[in-house]
Amino acid sequence: MAASTPARPRPKVLTLTSAAADRVREVMTGKPEALALKIGIKKGGCAGMEYSISWADSIGKFDEVIEDQGVKVVIEPAAVLYLIGTEMDWKVDRFASQFVFNNPNQKSACGCGESVNLTPADKGEIEHQPSA
Repeated sequence: MAASTPARPRPKVLTLTSAAADRVREVMTGKPEALALKIGIKKGGCAGMEYSISWADSIGKFDEVIEDQGVKVVIEPAAVLYLIGTEMDWKVDRFASQFVFNNPNQKSACGCGESVNLTPADKGEIEHQPSA
């Protein structure tokens, strides 16, 4: 019998900057019932898609669970291919404070910044990404 080939490491779906991790931890202190931050993608806005952020009170069988800098994030299954390689940041400026997604799968965004045009990660690119 041939030796089995070790599983290839999966690419990171999402990473958090230290500012994003700090903000999630800060907000979660007021949400003791929440297990994690939940991120998804939904259709909407003038560019076609929007990021959705909510609290996960359970983890589904097909949810992707990410732990980064002591923060647990749950990714909805339908969003995984759209988020591969994304960095989530927390930005504060004069007029707003918000989570920002630096997503290599984003092709464009609307002028107001509320919606984006995303394409799923290419299978060939996923297979050739460096391991996590």
